[in-house]
Amino acid sequence: MSSISTNDLKNGMGLELSDGLFTVIEFQHVKPGKGGAFVRTKLRNVRTKGVLEKTFRADEKVEQAVIDKSEMQYLYREGNNVVFMDAQTYEQISVSSQSLGEAISFLKEGESVSLQRYKDEVIGIELPAAVELLVVETEPGIQGDRVSGARKPATLETGFVVQVPLFVNPNEKIKVDTRTGEYLTRA
Repeated sequence: MSSISTNDLKNGMGLELSDGLFTVIEFQHVKPGKGGAFVRTKLRNVRTKGVLEKTFRADEKVEQAVIDKSEMQYLYREGNNVVFMDAQTYEQISVSSQSLGEAISFLKEGESVSLQRYKDEVIGIELPAAVELLVVETEPGIQGDRVSGARKPATLETGFVVQVPLFVNPNEKIKVDTRTGEYLTRA
């Protein structure tokens, strides 16, 4: 691990602080008229996803955490774990569902994803902004109900339940926003 100056911070950079492992969301260098310069940051905890605002002195040293990303193929669920396979080496790894958080709701078997690792620990998964999923179960659509704005629950192929407009029927593919978990449009 290497120490870097707070003057060299960049968005997306990983930091190992006493509070835990963080990524930089945003930062701002401030040089007041009186006193020393400082760096105001907004940091996201990698494990809990909580946001922390922290101020550092200018040129203060912090530990940089190198977060590796590796392309893996999602294979299947196994109890409370999910199994991924490296496409190059065919090595399989089992990851706790808790370390992936809500992202597990958007994974389809056979899909390629980018796993984020810190040392030997999988700390997250990188998903596209939207995914196409099949509606497995919902009430049948009602003819003419296209403008009312009313919603109904729909169970998707991954088991995730999303609120969809009344005109969406079973066996239709829809796009779902992976950041909010909301219905976007038909696919």
